Amino acid sequence: MEALKKYWRIYLIEAWALGMFMISACLFVILFEHPLSPLKMEIGSSFLRRLFIGLAMGLTAIMLIYSGWGKKSGAHMNPAVTIAFWHLHRISGANAFWYILAQITGGTLAVLLIKSLVPILINAPEVNYVVTTPGMKGPWVAFAAEFLMAFILFFTILQISNSKLAAWTGVVAGILVFMFISFEAPYSGMSINPARTIASAIPAHLWSGWWIYFTAPVLGMFLAAHLFRTRFMKDHDGSCVGLKCHLTGKDTTSATYEILFPPKS
Repeated sequence: MEALKKYWRIYLIEAWALGMFMISACLFVILFEHPLSPLKMEIGSSFLRRLFIGLAMGLTAIMLIYSGWGKKSGAHMNPAVTIAFWHLHRISGANAFWYILAQITGGTLAVLLIKSLVPILINAPEVNYVVTTPGMKGPWVAFAAEFLMAFILFFTILQISNSKLAAWTGVVAGILVFMFISFEAPYSGMSINPARTIASAIPAHLWSGWWIYFTAPVLGMFLAAHLFRTRFMKDHDGSCVGLKCHLTGKDTTSATYEILFPPKS
């Protein structure tokens, strides 16, 4: 409870961040997929509509990452990201626990808010609380897709954030979100985020394939973190083993990652 007393404002930022992401997801899916929406009637191609939704969500992610609040918490917005950073010793176990609880709470409350405001719109089968469920190819294809996307996303984030392009990390993450939604969503619903899946599943009372979204993203990002950490240690002769400073082993002035508390609470 000491961590909660000390850093509760940071945890609230994580709740806010995923909450805003889920509000954006609900509104844009309603805008492009609800049968009464003018845009749904105007744009006949499901792929083109998904392209616009992907663009909107990619931009949402970028804005949250670069926001003043997002830079204070690191804008994890995802338990899989938090667990991977915990493995890299970038966040303590206590902080990771509260981060994850905040992410789940913030995302769920956001979807419940949309439900209370526009229940008829979010209840429509074409929207259905923006739930993530396996596509027509089945659960194992969905699992493989979620695992691969999670691995690519986190490994790319680590690579970019530890290079001269560190300031562009959030942009690259947003581009990947855009691409994944546009091209992969029909196979798994494109979650790569257990909290995002829970946020939709609770109000929708739909838990189809829940185990996929609880395991594949976590395993994919954990593997990416482990491989990066192993290579990092090899390249640096075992120095900065815990990666407790910056992942490069040096202090960072990057405006995209500004955690206000130390790795250990």
